[in-house]
Amino acid sequence: MALILNIETSTAVCSAALTEGEKVLFEQHSFEGPSHASLLGVYVEKMIQWVKSQGRQLDAVAVSSGPGSYTGLRIGVSVAKGLCFGADIPLISVSTLSLLASSAVRKMQGAVDYQYCSMIDARRMEVYAELFDASLQPIRTAMADIVDAQTYANYLERGKVCFFGDGAAKCQSVITDANAYFLPDVYPLAAEMAPLSAKAFTEKRFENVAYFEPFYLKEFQATIAKNKVLGETKKERMA
Repeated sequence: MALILNIETSTAVCSAALTEGEKVLFEQHSFEGPSHASLLGVYVEKMIQWVKSQGRQLDAVAVSSGPGSYTGLRIGVSVAKGLCFGADIPLISVSTLSLLASSAVRKMQGAVDYQYCSMIDARRMEVYAELFDASLQPIRTAMADIVDAQTYANYLERGKVCFFGDGAAKCQSVITDANAYFLPDVYPLAAEMAPLSAKAFTEKRFENVAYFEPFYLKEFQATIAKNKVLGETKKERMA
């Protein structure tokens, strides 16, 4: 079975896992905020050293492709591409929203009477969301949603919807339909990528290492600190 190094950096959680088929050999993660640049390299180095100590080689690198944090995704994809270039091995991408859905379906023991809505926090009342059935087939493709009581009304009218991910908690106060269920503690973790990355490897669904880019869903928008804007305005008045 393929030996795959999985990398997940799409949210505030940073993680890496070494997997063989669907078996997790070992993994490391941190929930303590956006410190991906310093942590990911340490995690990856430990796993590479373990692989070498076993006299083995990686068969592929899998990376969570987004949507999610612009900076986090850039870090994860850059490290993954560097490893693939250096070792001349395939790159696998795993949709972050599919990863969340896969984890949720397992937690729900494959309950088929639910629609599964993956949610990634996109600030304020906006989320990146995608809906799946219990077999992980998309019901609605990924979109950036401004959440109110009507956002998922059409799906809630059809039946029960399970909401999860770091964007779900803030929506619980506005989505109050009786068919809405909020599943806690579902995070995008590298260890949870194992079945998805193993399946992609078996089906030879590889990315072009040179040209692959994360799926941001929305263009990155840089913001200027309010105190800087005020400072420039004050200077303009004094000029």
